[in-house]
Amino acid sequence: MTTLTRTALVVVVVLLLLLGLLWVFQRRLIYLPDRGSVPPAAEVIPGARDVSFTTRDGLRLAAWHVPGDRDVTVLVTGGNAGNRLHRAPLARALAAYGLPVLLMDYRGYGGNPGSPTEEGLFLDALAARDLVRTSRVIYFGESLGAAVATRLALERPPDGLVLRSPFTDLAAAGQVNYPFLPVRALLRDHFPVARDIARVRAPVVVVYGTRDTIVPPRLSRAVAEAADATTVEVAGAGHNDLVMLNGPGLVNAVTDLAERVR
Repeated sequence: MTTLTRTALVVVVVLLLLLGLLWVFQRRLIYLPDRGSVPPAAEVIPGARDVSFTTRDGLRLAAWHVPGDRDVTVLVTGGNAGNRLHRAPLARALAAYGLPVLLMDYRGYGGNPGSPTEEGLFLDALAARDLVRTSRVIYFGESLGAAVATRLALERPPDGLVLRSPFTDLAAAGQVNYPFLPVRALLRDHFPVARDIARVRAPVVVVYGTRDTIVPPRLSRAVAEAADATTVEVAGAGHNDLVMLNGPGLVNAVTDLAERVR
């Protein structure tokens, strides 16, 4: 065996080993939960209360409910990082308009048991939906949570759907962030938003920032096109900018939709 052949063999073995590790540990790159416990809801949002729900596979998960005087609840399915404490500014902003808000946390997030997967997050959202008692509900999905909200909309149709920074599917977003990897071939969780959104019959609003480098605007626009959705473009905003959490463009997109579905 020549030196060149031995070198090529070593390179191939190393690459296969790296790909194997990525296959095994990929969910640690996808899901970035803050697993720590969160304070009582009322300490963070006046009038809010701690609630819980049980999933089909037997997990009891914690959430926050923020009351309001309107008959349209906003169910928030968060992104891949943090926990419900990080979405409190959004809940406060919506509650200021009188909208009740349910801030759910997935399995493995915010002190909840379990480990996140695509199927698990859907089961979590499905169980959280049963906590909503108002006659109308809007799903608000943030980034990866937009995929969760979209799938939930097929199983339990809402009165409206707001998708913040949605991607067409997880592979497309992953390829942007890991351009040197065969992302689509490696992924076990897929989150096919663009495929599923075409079957949603509720009114859809897509909100995205023009300087989002994590989920590029072109992916969000493709989702909007598949849904025939109203779009709200937040000029100059990146994926994690505060304006994409509780800025006026985002909040108005939700409150305007709430007015439409009343």
